[in-house]
Amino acid sequence: MILNHFNINKFRWFGRAKPSHWACVLLLLLMSVWHVPMAQAQSYEQFFRAIEQDDAGTVETLLKRGFDPNTPSSTLQPALTLALQNGALRVAEVLIAAPNIRVNQLNPSGETPLMMAALKGQLRIGEQLLARGAELNLGGWTPLHYAATGGHAEMLKWLLQQKAPINAASPNGTTPLMMAAHYGNPDVTKILLLAGADPKLKNQLGLTALDFALNGPHKESAQMISQALRSGPGH
Repeated sequence: MILNHFNINKFRWFGRAKPSHWACVLLLLLMSVWHVPMAQAQSYEQFFRAIEQDDAGTVETLLKRGFDPNTPSSTLQPALTLALQNGALRVAEVLIAAPNIRVNQLNPSGETPLMMAALKGQLRIGEQLLARGAELNLGGWTPLHYAATGGHAEMLKWLLQQKAPINAASPNGTTPLMMAAHYGNPDVTKILLLAGADPKLKNQLGLTALDFALNGPHKESAQMISQALRSGPGH
């Protein structure tokens, strides 16, 4: 879930997942589930060490030997999403190019690689993912929520150009505009408003984008949303 990446003391209803630290146990389980013989454990360790170091050459070599690019880490994070989260972009490009990569593979928080790229503002990666079939909307949280949260204007504009749903609702009804208003910045808030984001929408707790803005650090965003409520979205 997107808010696992942020301090949400003012919005406690979202909850926060805690990753497991039983790495050794999970490694054994993963090798069983994914049918990885003990003899391949070294390749597994090399693969995820290469991701940590953004060592694209080692990853490419392992893939040529038949290593599955969709193998999850000991914390069940898909390799591609982990690479993007760590900023290992050279490795990410190698993984995206793999013929059998699953670009919509979810991590335990329900995040896709495109969501992670949007959160990090990795526009070039986003373009590559979309070319490989990444989805802009699987229901619930979307890449647009993530770009708005990260405050990445160029990524946000690109997603809108690709017809990302501007008023997409998370499982509790939170929209990209709400995330931009509290976690993003005035630039992404303005982009969404001008593109037609509806400031009148409420989440399941009855909170609007203005409520999010007023509880955040960006008073300019609150002013813009107040103006949009008076004049209507897109103005």
